[in-house]
Amino acid sequence: MTVIITVCFLSGCGQEEYGLHYDKDSSKSAFRFESQEARECATPFAYNLCIPGEESASANEVDTGPDSYAAAMLFDVKGKKVTYNRHPYRMLYPASMTKVLTAVVAMENCDMDKELVADESCVMKENDVQKIGLKVGDKMTLDQALHILLIYSANDVANLIAVNVAGSVDEFAEMMNEKANSLGATNSHFTNPSGLQDDEHYTTPYDMYLIFNEAINYGKFIEIIGMSEYSTLYHDASGAEKSFECESTNRYLNGRYNPPRAVTVIGGKTGTTAAAGACLTQLSKDSSDNSFISIVMKADNVDVLYNKTNKLLELLQ
Repeated sequence: MTVIITVCFLSGCGQEEYGLHYDKDSSKSAFRFESQEARECATPFAYNLCIPGEESASANEVDTGPDSYAAAMLFDVKGKKVTYNRHPYRMLYPASMTKVLTAVVAMENCDMDKELVADESCVMKENDVQKIGLKVGDKMTLDQALHILLIYSANDVANLIAVNVAGSVDEFAEMMNEKANSLGATNSHFTNPSGLQDDEHYTTPYDMYLIFNEAINYGKFIEIIGMSEYSTLYHDASGAEKSFECESTNRYLNGRYNPPRAVTVIGGKTGTTAAAGACLTQLSKDSSDNSFISIVMKADNVDVLYNKTNKLLELLQ
């Protein structure tokens, strides 16, 4: 049998569901191929994804020191291209940007009204981690948990989601890695649902784009990341009400930073640890309502993070 192999240009950045999810062990290539007899086609995995090309060069890029950052990218979702590209495959710690993948796995495997119950793994006694102070037996719905996860970035709520979706934090991490691999994010490895520091918990800017690009397929995700504040009531083990309110960790949404003129920030996910630096992945729109995903990782500090993100968003004007 004669087999004709047709190579397609791999470009694209849309939000449609993928016809063929990536499988790193698959015998099929990423290219479209066609049998002359059966005329059966396999859609290329990356047909609707942005593919990085030559890296961008700019005089304001700093790799070390107080104004430094490790990587930055800007993706044109509708135009299916990488608008800005700096170190797309550098392996870095994602910190709480991890919670984007946590949300994806939860939304894919669990109903929004499912009641989640905290166990011992959800109780965090450390003073230096973002948390709401869950106790054993505390209860809330997945909908409530996702709001607290993505708006406030609570690490104990990340564990709450994990143990109720998968049975344990470790089993949930396995689900995270399986989902990341299916999206083509094969230069990543996740050990927990929160992004708390672990040497074996890492990703790349491009993998982070693949994960975030999947997340924005969910209307609930876009709704939540666009909220500047949130308040809710959940219950303790005895059924008594517990109140919680917060504002977004995204400084565009809480009013501490302003995007460039004619650019609208929809929302995103921050991440900050000593090892990861300051990180942000988010969705924005230009004056023509075109969507863009921006990513900045390992900025030396928050000011550098938002100043660099603004430099990216200025390209939309």
